[in-house]
Amino acid sequence: MPRSSFTSIPTASRNGASASPETVSARPSFVVEDQSEVIDFLAARLAPARRIDTHGAVVFLSGERAYKLKRAVKFPYMDFSTAARRAVMCAAEIDINRQLAPEIYLGVAPIRRGGDGQFTLGEPGESCADAVDWLVVMRRFDEEGMLDRMAARGALTPALMTALGARVARFHDGLPPIRAGFGGPDDYRHSVAADVRQMREAGDRLDPPTSEALAEAIPRAFEPFVDLVTRRLAAGAVRRCHGDLHLRNIVLLAGQPVPFDAIEFSEKIANIDVLYDLAFTLMDLSRQGLGALANRLLNEWLWRIADLPAASHDEALALLPLFLARRASIRAYVDSAISAVSGGDNAPARAYQQAALRFLQPALPRLLAVGGLSGSGKTTLALKLAPEIGRTPGAVVVRSDVERKRLTGIALEERMPAGSYSPESSARVYTALLSRAERVLRAGHSVVLDAVFAREDERRAAEALAAKVGVPFEGIWLDVPKDVAQARVAARKGDASDATPEVVERQFGYDLGPIGWKRPPAGS
Repeated sequence: MPRSSFTSIPTASRNGASASPETVSARPSFVVEDQSEVIDFLAARLAPARRIDTHGAVVFLSGERAYKLKRAVKFPYMDFSTAARRAVMCAAEIDINRQLAPEIYLGVAPIRRGGDGQFTLGEPGESCADAVDWLVVMRRFDEEGMLDRMAARGALTPALMTALGARVARFHDGLPPIRAGFGGPDDYRHSVAADVRQMREAGDRLDPPTSEALAEAIPRAFEPFVDLVTRRLAAGAVRRCHGDLHLRNIVLLAGQPVPFDAIEFSEKIANIDVLYDLAFTLMDLSRQGLGALANRLLNEWLWRIADLPAASHDEALALLPLFLARRASIRAYVDSAISAVSGGDNAPARAYQQAALRFLQPALPRLLAVGGLSGSGKTTLALKLAPEIGRTPGAVVVRSDVERKRLTGIALEERMPAGSYSPESSARVYTALLSRAERVLRAGHSVVLDAVFAREDERRAAEALAAKVGVPFEGIWLDVPKDVAQARVAARKGDASDATPEVVERQFGYDLGPIGWKRPPAGS
């Protein structure tokens, strides 16, 4: 399936043939070369084919393959202005995307022009010294499996977000850190300034007053976090990321979400903080009213990401509103460029501008604690409540089961070794739990604590943390019949909890002491 940049717009003439964007409207200033002969050749050579136009590519879907021709365009952020440049970028696209989706990317194919003036199309991987242009060739897949289409028909699920969060965390963990040259405060300032220029140059394709509001708000939102950005760079959070991780660039293959179409054309765009990489997906979900799914994705990613200390990601959450706003504003001006090429509607681009402003709105963080014996439904309730609490995309769920395994350095699905649930070990876990919660709260995000909280002093410590940070607190205790709890833990698969029916049996013998938290009726 072809790379679609931020969106793709099929174009067709009235008689059903594909229409060049240049015939839809006057050629925009960023189009620097006439590729109409090559495009006409491909339309005939690959027929019958469906054509998709974006601001950076022309894609032909033919048979089992997709063929992408990079447009001869030059933007401040993307330069495909010469055939030599396009050749380099085609090769880079294959190399980068094979890390995430090797089953999709087949290779680069040359387009030649013979002495008779006729074009010919080579095969993927074929070398050619005299090619006039190049194509990225991909294996097609069912477009209904693209996550933007699944979102439109209500087919995205929490389980899919769990799988995506785990996959993206593994990808980010496997990338080498970049500690110089990209991702520092000056790089952010330059990137934001470029965003502002792009919004202003879009003119009436965007809403000019909103463009000016964002031009003021986004730089202002960044300046308090200069030291934090510097620490993230030093810690290794800046890496050669996907760079364009919105829903249209993720597809369901064999039941698993597969990101594809990573940025190849700009090191500045791709060498970014890993949280900023994830923020594109979070923004896309949130803007479409899928906040609960965005929250599940964020929490799964935070539970899984392991190559940096958790403290670094906790404090980085202070940057998330800015990251979301930048992603939305970028989507706005890129969509406006697409509408300039295709003659499409500007309303979606302007909607992204409004979303960017909303992401920057402050909200008071809260601390919610959910306690109860194993199998009482704590995690289920925590994940249900989290999306409704605090700033987009909702509260961070800090789980004792996850922190216990993080401290031990084992995968979430692995069982803990004997002795891991001693009183001393449990005390360390609760200390880590509250430390993480404090860091997240101080970063401006709400927290839901998910732990047994069987001891009265553990419950008091959670309440004291809220008072210390100066945020509202609410505690919820879940009661459940023992047989129900035992049945639930026996049925668990692939969960961070190691609880067994025997553990539940022991817990029901605990002296819980007085519980002053809310106690909703069982099953409510």
